[in-house]
Amino acid sequence: MACSVPPVVASKLTAPMASSVSASGSRIVQAIPKGFHRLRRSFTARPAPPRWVLPPDLTQEVSLSKLRPSEIDVLQTYLPLVGNKAPDFEAEAVFDQEFINVKLSDYIGKKYVILFFYPLDFTFVCPTEIIAFSDRYSEFEKINTEVIGVSVDSVFSHLAWVQTDRKSGGLGDLKYPLVSDISKSISKSFGVLIPDQGIALRGLFIIDKEGVIQHATINNLAIGRSVDETLRTLQALQYVQENPDEVCPAGWKPGEKSMKPDPKLSKEYFSAV
Repeated sequence: MACSVPPVVASKLTAPMASSVSASGSRIVQAIPKGFHRLRRSFTARPAPPRWVLPPDLTQEVSLSKLRPSEIDVLQTYLPLVGNKAPDFEAEAVFDQEFINVKLSDYIGKKYVILFFYPLDFTFVCPTEIIAFSDRYSEFEKINTEVIGVSVDSVFSHLAWVQTDRKSGGLGDLKYPLVSDISKSISKSFGVLIPDQGIALRGLFIIDKEGVIQHATINNLAIGRSVDETLRTLQALQYVQENPDEVCPAGWKPGEKSMKPDPKLSKEYFSAV
């Protein structure tokens, strides 16, 4: 569902047709590969959620503990995740082939967190991302950062996948935990759940040591993410937090020149590039 269709299933599906218009104006009809049949939904627009009208009593600062679940849902519709506290969660996870509990707020004051969601276990793009983050884990560990993966699968599915050899599509041993969001509540709270499919988009969040989300990206199902760009963004975040009077320009990497967020002082940067 998340990335492609196994051959056994795909062989039973008829190939849908796609059309385009050539430069001469004639219409070209092509068959969409069978492996993309179930992914068509990931490339087309999904129905928009119902529009909410913010109740007057929610326009003032309120305590979330005093709100009903329906009111919290409405409030989250209007609040961006970036710049706000990450929704806390406690859930069962698999790490070192054992079941453990992971609570996001336990990292507050201690570590940065890379929290990433993926659609499903035993799929195709997903293991490439999960393994890539595990193989580069030491680079995140050196800059005081934990990596956590999340999907809607059970811990038993996670465990079976970890115990499967990589050459057979498995994960092998990982250096960080895989959280089970079988209730889908975590995916929903981070705004990555596809309700009609019951799986998460490829959301990735960088959370600082104060528990605040400082970066978020969401890819559609068929598009894998970059460990290099995640690491670069994290390094830029840590730099500006350590140097609050500076900002990082496009593509900034450690050791490169930053700039001052000031009309006059920024000219020092622009004159040097």
